[in-house]
Amino acid sequence: MTDFKQQAQELLHLLGGPDNIAAVTHCATRMRFVLNNPSIADVKQIEKLKAVKGTFTQAGQFQVIIGNDVSVFYNDFIAISGKQGVSKDEVKKAAKQNQNWLQRAMAVLAEIFTPIIPAIIVGGLILGFRNILEGVPMEILGQKMTEGQPVFDALGNPVFNKIVDVSPFWNGVNAFLWLPGEAIFHFLPVGITWSVTKKMGTTQILGIVLGICLVSPQLLNAYGYAGALADGTIPFWDFGYFTIDKIGYQAQVLPAIFAGFTLSYLEIWLRKWIPNAVSMIFVPFFALIPTIILAHTVLGPVGWQMGQWISFVVLAGLTGPLNWLFGALFGAFYSPLVITGLHHMTNAIDMQLISDFGGTQLWPMIALSNIAQGSAVMAIWWLHRGDKEEEQVSIPAAISCYLGVTEPAMFGINLKYVFPFVAAMIGSGIAGFISTITKVTANSIGVGGLPGFLVIRPGSMVMFLICMVIVLVVPFVLTIIFDKKKLFQSKK
Repeated sequence: MTDFKQQAQELLHLLGGPDNIAAVTHCATRMRFVLNNPSIADVKQIEKLKAVKGTFTQAGQFQVIIGNDVSVFYNDFIAISGKQGVSKDEVKKAAKQNQNWLQRAMAVLAEIFTPIIPAIIVGGLILGFRNILEGVPMEILGQKMTEGQPVFDALGNPVFNKIVDVSPFWNGVNAFLWLPGEAIFHFLPVGITWSVTKKMGTTQILGIVLGICLVSPQLLNAYGYAGALADGTIPFWDFGYFTIDKIGYQAQVLPAIFAGFTLSYLEIWLRKWIPNAVSMIFVPFFALIPTIILAHTVLGPVGWQMGQWISFVVLAGLTGPLNWLFGALFGAFYSPLVITGLHHMTNAIDMQLISDFGGTQLWPMIALSNIAQGSAVMAIWWLHRGDKEEEQVSIPAAISCYLGVTEPAMFGINLKYVFPFVAAMIGSGIAGFISTITKVTANSIGVGGLPGFLVIRPGSMVMFLICMVIVLVVPFVLTIIFDKKKLFQSKK
């Protein structure tokens, strides 16, 4: 087992000593510090330590990349520093002292969506598979027949069968898979309100009940709202003196977030005033019922309208006359957004686009950006092949990028040298430009990076694969060229 005592001592000194450390913990590969005064840390000297593979600051935390031996390093550091290690949640809480209001807002969004992203990814894969079964005509399956007559489209071309048209088994599979698909997307507000109460430390079952009250079958399904509005058939509760529309918020993000926080803050406030002896009775009642009323009278309508504004603005960027510029800029600058933490807002925007328009053109560019960062790292590995110490960071970081997680690559390699980061931005910008002008669309959020094609609509698949080739090749080639020409070199 490697002894890190000497390097742990040096790191402690370079961080400014024990008095400058507000909290410390570690994850799979990194030491995570919250520093009272981040400017005291000597970053350049820290990165020269043999055990350190890189550093970066994110969400108010100073993170030091150690690698697979991080747990051993952590134990030696705790023994030498005398600092008591804390949980990741406690570190996040302490890190707020180093964040501005925007960073805190993005951190909140991240904490809400992170627990439910696995379900959203599963839902995306289900939608993608169902699209293949029911949405892709295949010539090998023969021409579609209706009442014994061949079917042709408006231009006179033959209409071919889909898998569900010729296979009872796959038709049954397709129908069955809508059960989890509907549960994930139509009932998304339940997951959001639960996640909000989990983040706030309030009663999670109340969050679940609140979410159900936003999507109950008693309510008009959100997808049928436009038709009911046109027909004048929107159901309502009649209270004699006033009425409240019975409208559901299936797949809506902002109404659920607003309702979840209202419930949590109301519960926290009530617990301060209601005696413990009767709090079990009165706190849940007076927190839940008023929140449900507010959700269906104020929070829901306002959140829905705000969500539509956001989605229409983004859609205008994706489909307007300057969509080529929007795609190029978003593709190029998504990685810098990750550095600031602002990328967390894209989850909410993607889900709003899916809710309003049935798909998102934003997420494919995110997946392509992840691949681009990985390809730039692979170029650094190629340029520095044989450097065993760097390979401990570059190879796992590239694999991580290709599976949708870019932070190790960006902070451990690409930002360290600068020019591979620029190369990745250029490659991602080109792919974003092509993706946008060809309207590449995803059914849902999926696994970022190379597996991203699994949630791409069949009609967009060819262009997405072309974009994937671009982000695999362009950043790799540009990184090598920039290295040879000494362009965009780090000043360190």
